[in-house]
Amino acid sequence: MENKDGFLETSKAERSMWLMKCPGVVSRSLKTPQLSSSSSQAVAKVILSIDPLVSNDSSSTQFMMELVGTETGDVPKRYSMDMTKDFVPMSVFSETSQGKLSVEGKIKNKFDMRPHDENIENYGKLCRERTNKSMNKSRQIQVIDNDNGTHMRPMPGMIIAAVFNEKKKAPTKTSDTKRTRRDRGEMEDIMFKLFERQPNWTLRQLIQETDQPEQFLKDILKDLCMYNNKGANQGSYELKPEYKKATDNTNI
Repeated sequence: MENKDGFLETSKAERSMWLMKCPGVVSRSLKTPQLSSSSSQAVAKVILSIDPLVSNDSSSTQFMMELVGTETGDVPKRYSMDMTKDFVPMSVFSETSQGKLSVEGKIKNKFDMRPHDENIENYGKLCRERTNKSMNKSRQIQVIDNDNGTHMRPMPGMIIAAVFNEKKKAPTKTSDTKRTRRDRGEMEDIMFKLFERQPNWTLRQLIQETDQPEQFLKDILKDLCMYNNKGANQGSYELKPEYKKATDNTNI
């Protein structure tokens, strides 16, 4: 709301008002115009019940609202009103078509509506019908004027892109299970010859040189070599000292 004049009418600011939370079916029923509608026509009435024996106890007071319209259909007509006084203070404002703002009053009591005990069964039936109606979606058949299907065909560029993506796929690498393991003694001789060629090898280099399964090479390296965790040769293997001496003596 935007007050163009900057003036707020507060003559009714202290008027007591009720705030009522009602089900959607009741709200729609109250908004439905009656056949003989007039500005003063009542749409509902509130029935206040007080026990004379405990009239001083406010909790004994019971409120009930009854719809007086005859065009309510299957909507239950009687509702219990549970009163709540513990709520944030609120006021009611109104705005005219000319943009004039007014305070209509302040909320004294807040009510939550629920179907009266005598209407519980009918209200439950109404809720079930509403749920079933929302779940049953109506299907529609639409006739397409352009029946040649051109708008559903893939564009030429889309086909080329799909073919290009298939060609772009990298070839699958050969798994270790397809590599044939050599004899352990033969493989150790090959390893000694490789370390004669150069003193340090990485695991990847040895797999490429020997074409052997990775785990098989790791088992051999664990027995014959040391792994360098630091230094200039970090990440590579070299022969253990005792095997280095053996290869040196063999070369002599």
